[in-house]
Amino acid sequence: MHVIDKDTCIGCGACEGTCPVSAISADANGKYEIGEACVDCGACAGVCPVSAITA
Repeated sequence: MHVIDKDTCIGCGACEGTCPVSAISADANGKYEIGEACVDCGACAGVCPVSAITA
């Protein structure tokens, strides 16, 4: 499963809009996190402008 580094995440939401299974959502601080529904497709990592998402 992919992981979002919350220290690097800028909260732009690009990853959330790209996820085909809606596995990404914002936390209370406006940073994004990947949930259990993740199918490990990697679409989110390809659109993150700050490379905060890793496998």
